[in-house]
Amino acid sequence: MKIKTGKGEISFGLMIAIWSVSAIASLPGLAVSPILGDMNKIFPTASDLEIQMLTSLPSLLIIPFVLLSGSLSVGRNKLHILYAGLAVFFVSGVACLFARSMLSLIVISCILGIGAGMVIPLSTGLVADYFTGDYRVRQLGYSSAINNLTLVAATAATGYLADVSWHLPFLVYLLPGVSLVLSLSLRNHPAADEPKESDQMRNTRIDAGKLAGVTVFYFLMTCAVLAIAFDTSFLVDKYGFPQSLSGVIISVFFLAIMLPGMFLGNVIKVLKSYVNIISAAAVATGLLCVGLFHNIPMIFFGTVLAGLGYGIVQPIIYDKAAIVAPPGLATRALSVVMTANYLAIMVYPFLMDGLRKVFHTQSILFTFYVNAVVAALIVAAAFVWRRSFALGLDKSYYPSKR
Repeated sequence: MKIKTGKGEISFGLMIAIWSVSAIASLPGLAVSPILGDMNKIFPTASDLEIQMLTSLPSLLIIPFVLLSGSLSVGRNKLHILYAGLAVFFVSGVACLFARSMLSLIVISCILGIGAGMVIPLSTGLVADYFTGDYRVRQLGYSSAINNLTLVAATAATGYLADVSWHLPFLVYLLPGVSLVLSLSLRNHPAADEPKESDQMRNTRIDAGKLAGVTVFYFLMTCAVLAIAFDTSFLVDKYGFPQSLSGVIISVFFLAIMLPGMFLGNVIKVLKSYVNIISAAAVATGLLCVGLFHNIPMIFFGTVLAGLGYGIVQPIIYDKAAIVAPPGLATRALSVVMTANYLAIMVYPFLMDGLRKVFHTQSILFTFYVNAVVAALIVAAAFVWRRSFALGLDKSYYPSKR
């Protein structure tokens, strides 16, 4: 079975290897999540600061190493960076299984964050290298879908494993080892050269202005939907629903993000320059539904709407990041955009806490309303500048479709 790339064809086995790298991009921090509430029992002498460090330090380290990986990819063999990152990711994951103290777990998790940071930009960079044009858009959609589906499956698995033993959730960090073995096949099958008519070939350097616009857009959209990922458990508690419902809602949210990636080409053909307007409107409406209605069906409806909206824009943003750079700099451009996601995750709690203090409220509903307003402002901006590169699909974005 052969997969068309826009540059020729690659084998299905090679496609599996590329997808396997996409699948592990969201794993960092996942194993720790289901055991955070029990950390004081697992390590009775651990301080609150140490527990906070266990979650924040690895995420903090991911950002500079994502950028470093993007920079190192320029003029070097990207596969060497990929293999090094996967090896560090895998070995540190194995080490987590044998950690016996909070300090050792923090140190190992930081090393894991370094390895993950090296791999993350290559999860989309490989797609940009092997595919072009419409084929790249479609594959970035699949990549996003696989990433989120893996996240849902791994989340369910870690929750179950945590009930057996606190060490077992770290088994999910063995997946990079599988990806490492599969990706070895890429050595003998390098990506074909970019066609001369490709949009990327029009660039001699990264278009900083367009890249900045896309990055800011991604940051704001990610901040908006983090209300569901971060605050759902507090909302469920406020409404008096079973706490287990929050896990189901978050899983549905990531499944909704996954879905558009499977049909991204068709979505673009239908929505065209209005794709960001409608996607941001879906996020705004979804957040309002979650905040305004106190019943489970409407909460799920709002969650699905927000997930679908975000799931449409994410792979398109990655594709735009690839377009604004010549082929040799695509991974570097992607690394810049992808830091917006991790930066949003890092600063979101502080932003919301600051806004609550400004408006003198501690209501959990406040975060959903604020982020709905942010998404609504994006709708307005996307309508006004719907022919721009960052907020629409103008002629610089696949002119062959116009």
